[in-house]
Amino acid sequence: MQEKAYKLLAVQEGITNRSAKDLIDNGLVYSGGKKVVMARALMPVRTTFRIEKPLKIKKIFEDDKIIVIDKPAFVTSEQIAKKQGVPLLHRLDKETSGLLLLVKDEDFQKKAIEAFRKHEVDKSYVAWVQGVIAEEMQIDAPLLTIKRGGSAFTKVSKNGKEAISIVEPLEVHGKRTKVKVTIKTGRTHQIRAHLKHAGFPIIGDRTYGGRPHKRMLLHAYHINLLGYDFTADTPKDFWIN
Repeated sequence: MQEKAYKLLAVQEGITNRSAKDLIDNGLVYSGGKKVVMARALMPVRTTFRIEKPLKIKKIFEDDKIIVIDKPAFVTSEQIAKKQGVPLLHRLDKETSGLLLLVKDEDFQKKAIEAFRKHEVDKSYVAWVQGVIAEEMQIDAPLLTIKRGGSAFTKVSKNGKEAISIVEPLEVHGKRTKVKVTIKTGRTHQIRAHLKHAGFPIIGDRTYGGRPHKRMLLHAYHINLLGYDFTADTPKDFWIN
C-alpha cells in the first residue's frame, strides 16, 4: 500500500498534515538517505523519515535603521521578517544562506531602494559549482524572469534586462570549484541563471541544472550599503563530499 508522503510523515511525527507538508516543502525531510522533494509523492506506508533541523538564525547587527541577520538555509526570508516584526529590504532564496537585511526606518528604506536601483550596493556571494573554473570571468548576459503563481524561473534572453556577474575561483576540489560571485545588478535568481548559462551550475540547485545535494551551496557573503559593511562566513552545512 502507498500513501502521500506528507500524510505518512504527519502520522510518524504526530503533527498536522500542514506541518508535515511544510517540512517537506522546506527541504528538511529525508528517507533512505535521499531528500523527499514532493510532499504529495506516493510512498510505501512503512516508509520512515528523518527530519533535519535548520541551523539557528543569527542576528549580527541592529540599530535604529536596520537589522542584519545571518540566515540559515531552509528558512524563508518571509519567516524571518515575521519573527523580527519589520519588513525585508531584500530577499534570499529559501536554500541560500547568509546576509539578510531588514529595515526599521522608512526614510532609510527609500534611500536603500534607490541605491539598489542605481547599482550602488556591493554584494558578493560564495558558491560551490560543478566544473573547474581556472580564472576570473565576467558573465554579461541579459536575464528574463518568468513568474507563475508563487514561483519564478530566470533565463538568459535577448529580451531580458541587463545583468552582470563577476566570478572568481577560490578553490578547486576534484571537478568542483568554490567561487566568489560579485553581482553588479540584482536580478531574480541572477547568480543561479548566469552560472547555469556559463556551464557551471551551483551544486544542489536542481532548478538550474545542479546535481542533488543536501542544500543549494550558495551563500550571501558580503554587502556594502549606504556606509554599512557586513560579512558572514559560510556555515557548517556549506560543504561538499
